[in-house]
Amino acid sequence: MMEPFIQVENLSYAYEEEGARRPVLRDLSFAVEKGEYVAILGHNGSGKSTLAKLLNLILTPDSGKIVIAGREITDPNLTEDELYEVRRRMGMVFQNPDNQLVATVVEEDVAFGPENLGVPSEEIRQRVDEALALVGMQKYARHEPHRLSGGQKQRIAIAGIIAMLPDCIIFDESTAMLDPMGRRDVLRIMDNLNRERGITVLTITHYMNEAARADRVLVLNDGELYMQGTPAEIFSHPDELAAIGLDVPQCTDLVHQLRAAGIAVEGDCLTPAQCADAICAACAARGIPFNPPQS
Repeated sequence: MMEPFIQVENLSYAYEEEGARRPVLRDLSFAVEKGEYVAILGHNGSGKSTLAKLLNLILTPDSGKIVIAGREITDPNLTEDELYEVRRRMGMVFQNPDNQLVATVVEEDVAFGPENLGVPSEEIRQRVDEALALVGMQKYARHEPHRLSGGQKQRIAIAGIIAMLPDCIIFDESTAMLDPMGRRDVLRIMDNLNRERGITVLTITHYMNEAARADRVLVLNDGELYMQGTPAEIFSHPDELAAIGLDVPQCTDLVHQLRAAGIAVEGDCLTPAQCADAICAACAARGIPFNPPQS
């Protein structure tokens, strides 16, 4: 068997606060396969963003090991060139795009990463054009980033990561500050990068509907792995999630409430379409005609 693309073993990390150590991650272990789409959930302070920074080598763990594509990135003998390579392979998109935009012109911002990697000028031009096209922002190439909307800025930040040709992109609550339209656009890009380009996607989110789009979900609680599985498996345990301050997608919650009321609604019901189909089937089984409006 091929080894996982990401292997985390017994990872621990604590912050220094007023002369004391505050543990954030405790003996955390998990693996991610190449090309997987993984959502990471947890209440505030559960260690999600700290984990993202450790995977990108922004932080160094206190103990444990992280292996990326067979290379131990927590090796203390890692060279500067190897450090750059890790950060190229493990791109990261933050919550606030303003914290990630560095230039006064969009295309220059997208070119910033490849330039720092020493990519030849002619190749940078090609990468910038392709990255902007992929996020639907090519017509804004000569615009000033500060004049764009929040969703457009986030798409530019994503383009800047894409231009570095990463194997994996970590989205650290990258939709949290966006309006519904901006959130939809970023989610579409994430889906495309994963399904069409084979890029491994790790998304940290508080939105359960977003987590339902993933192949697999990791749930953290107080720095430990609380549960993991497919979205259907995870969201079939609403009481366990509620115990650590998390909920389930709205459609799933509706189905759980119907079942609690004694109505036999079958299926996973993670999306509105699945929910509608399941309710129609439940009504039909009871001899109740139910025809939802056509979209």
